[in-house]
Amino acid sequence: MKMLLGGKGANLCEMARLGLNVPAGMTISTEVCQQFYDSGHKLPAGLMDEVLAALKMVEDARGCKFADTKNSPLLLSVRSGAAVSMPGMMDTVLNLGLNDEILPVFAEANGWRFAYDCYRRLLDMFGDVVLGISHSKFEREISAVKESKGLKFDVELSADDLKEVVRRFKTVYAEEGKIIPDDPYEQLEMAITAVFGSWNTPRAVKYREINRITGLIGTAVNVQSMVFGNKNDNCATGVCFTRNPATGEPGLYGEFLRNAQGEDVVAGIRTPLPVKEMSEPFPKAFKDLVDDTQLLENHMHDMQDCEFTVQDGELFMLQTRNGKRTGQAALRVAVDLKNEGLVTQDEAVLMVEPRHLDQLLHPMFENVGSHAYKTSIMAKGLPASPGAACGRIVFTADEAEKWHAEGNPVILVRVETSPEDVGGMHAAEGIFTARGGMTSHAAVVARGWGKPCVCGCEALEVDYSSKSARVGKISLQEGDWISINGTTGEVLKDKQPTKKPELSGQLAEFMSWADSARRMKVLTNCDTPEDAEVARKNGAQGIGLVRTEHMFFASPERIAAVRKMIAAEELHAEETHEALNALKNYQKEDFIGIFRAMDGLPVTIRLLDPPLHEFLPHAGPELDQLCSDLVSMYHAKPGQHMNAHLVLKRKLQGLNETNPMMGLRGCRLGIVHPDITNMQATAIIEAAIEVQAEGKSVFPHIMVPLVGFEEELTNQLKVVKEAAENVFAQKQARIPFKVGTMIEVPRGALKAGALAKHAEFFSVGSNDLTQMTLGFSRDDAEAKFMTTYLKEGVLPHDPFESLDTSGVGELIQLACSRGKATNKDIEVGICGEHGGDPKSIEFVNSVGLDYVSCSPLRVPVARLAAAQASIKAKDSSENDHCQD
Repeated sequence: MKMLLGGKGANLCEMARLGLNVPAGMTISTEVCQQFYDSGHKLPAGLMDEVLAALKMVEDARGCKFADTKNSPLLLSVRSGAAVSMPGMMDTVLNLGLNDEILPVFAEANGWRFAYDCYRRLLDMFGDVVLGISHSKFEREISAVKESKGLKFDVELSADDLKEVVRRFKTVYAEEGKIIPDDPYEQLEMAITAVFGSWNTPRAVKYREINRITGLIGTAVNVQSMVFGNKNDNCATGVCFTRNPATGEPGLYGEFLRNAQGEDVVAGIRTPLPVKEMSEPFPKAFKDLVDDTQLLENHMHDMQDCEFTVQDGELFMLQTRNGKRTGQAALRVAVDLKNEGLVTQDEAVLMVEPRHLDQLLHPMFENVGSHAYKTSIMAKGLPASPGAACGRIVFTADEAEKWHAEGNPVILVRVETSPEDVGGMHAAEGIFTARGGMTSHAAVVARGWGKPCVCGCEALEVDYSSKSARVGKISLQEGDWISINGTTGEVLKDKQPTKKPELSGQLAEFMSWADSARRMKVLTNCDTPEDAEVARKNGAQGIGLVRTEHMFFASPERIAAVRKMIAAEELHAEETHEALNALKNYQKEDFIGIFRAMDGLPVTIRLLDPPLHEFLPHAGPELDQLCSDLVSMYHAKPGQHMNAHLVLKRKLQGLNETNPMMGLRGCRLGIVHPDITNMQATAIIEAAIEVQAEGKSVFPHIMVPLVGFEEELTNQLKVVKEAAENVFAQKQARIPFKVGTMIEVPRGALKAGALAKHAEFFSVGSNDLTQMTLGFSRDDAEAKFMTTYLKEGVLPHDPFESLDTSGVGELIQLACSRGKATNKDIEVGICGEHGGDPKSIEFVNSVGLDYVSCSPLRVPVARLAAAQASIKAKDSSENDHCQD
């Protein structure tokens, strides 16, 4: 029903069906909106005839007529209402039907002050919404009248004052060369046209983009008889919730204004009163409001957000919808409604959105919405990773690590980040970049670590040489305090006060409901023991991805050891074994810590994936210095140093590739350099045996990346198993382990049946699979054309944020079905960024994957999303069965 009548229209019908006092009206469906746009912004032929026929029924219900010049006329409101609530994003016109001829008739029945007040409101809203006259011009005129009379509020204006306001508003029309039609029916038609047109205003389009609202054909239009909260002091208007939308506390919560219309409450011209104070001036209306809202909550099985008007002491219900709420409120409302018996356990799980858990699990600013907060906002970028962070500005990763080591919280400010910045990114409280999208390097890494990040801020200009930046007109220097809100994308001056998430015992209860509902396991992507502990506390059932290359950037000593190993491999030096052994010891140390943290749970470790050149400086003095150091390290003979330097430099420069994503990386690197695979497998098995000897349960899973050919997998499988057998022989101990592969090359997905003969598990690397399937470079797509593709509707969403289910998704489904057809015991999961995206989780649940893996702080979100996916799938199956 909501898809046809919109949320507002459907709920008006429902309230009327329940017997509530709803102003008579009609709803023009969303299908008409689609026809409106298909016809070039024209109302369909015959629509107004149908509207006028329905208007006759409204007139009969109200006992008065629209456009009546002899008796007090019916006035109308025209409001939008899409299937999904979009508060304030579309337009409304009130008090339709007045003109200079009808005004005296209306005034005779209702008084001149009230008549002029309605007329000036019509002139303002019609001029703004329908004719495009800026509201500020009307506001300027009414402010001038109030100032001349020494008045503060609109309600203090007399009839004569409002008459002058009307005159001034008509002058605005004349200055703009616009007129409001005298014919009320023409007013009505133009208002309906304007409200349909508001579906595609920039703010409405942007709202749908931000909230990923897709699949709607337009807005409905609701035409209702006016009821008046501004008639006299025995009238009022207000908004209320059946529970506190900030905390979830039960009880009526909201505000009202006497002698006002709805927009006055929102505009904040006068300070509204708490809705509970209505009981004194409007005892019957307040009792009716309490009864009606309780009835609505019980009927809708959710917290309601209601609009109402009191006219001459009589309550009218204008709207109800499921109320928007904070994460804290969402959790409490869901648990309370379940415990009150209003919803089932599964229904309660569906009531909390994954984004609500994001709010609960990240630090937040404590004064959001206050004047102090709003005036501190410098700029806005993309809300890449949620949470609040404050720190001193630094511009390089090295400085971030240095300041952090000295006990200073820092915000790393960069034009963009690269893998070499990971040390500084890890040290920083938050990350702020000028470039990059929601799946840029900064965004992906920040989300993985649960660090707030704002990226893609066009207003940010960085000058590394002077250690300074500009945000608009504001100059910033190294060491200045700034704050970033990764939930909203806002960047603020100075150090803003923050607070820790206010979690209640209800969260554990709620998450136990979610866990009992889900089919898929939830693992985590992490690279350190500290992150593993966080993930485990958040409910992770193992590690689905350890990226061994991230460990190499953890310290200058480690990156030096990697570079030494690369040089030894390239020069075929005698010291190759020594270099590899040094790296093995670092890796083993890390694996021991992770195995300890994940005692009793599986740990999936990906063998080295990126090309070797990513660990090297690209050119210039830094590369020359590295070559000199390495040549000296490898004891070049006197007189041969320069020659060795040139040879090594050519070798290292030769590692650069035209298209690194498709070059010497992943399993290809292991096949060309089997010693690297051997070293990593040895480190994994040795670490596992040592931790097992401590009495802990260890389940290592070794993952071969980027496999497209069966022979690639068997090659690496042989190296891994030989390394394991050597360790078993040396240690006189054995440990069970699994070897599997990532499905990230389209051919690997297509040949999953053959790969499953050898692999014990598959993990879909959805980031690379998306790039290779679509032929998109993620960074280039985000920088060059993704925004246009989304704006023009070429793509419904960013495929790096949410899976391309019809393309990439089909490959995932094929890989899963073909793999399990060959090996019924094979486990299939997903470990890319999509593993933490609720929509992607719903899809992979539907095609039979066994687990998802995401960053530590996204684990609760993924647990909830997996539970909701299972519940929806069960409900869909039951509905299909009933229809059969």
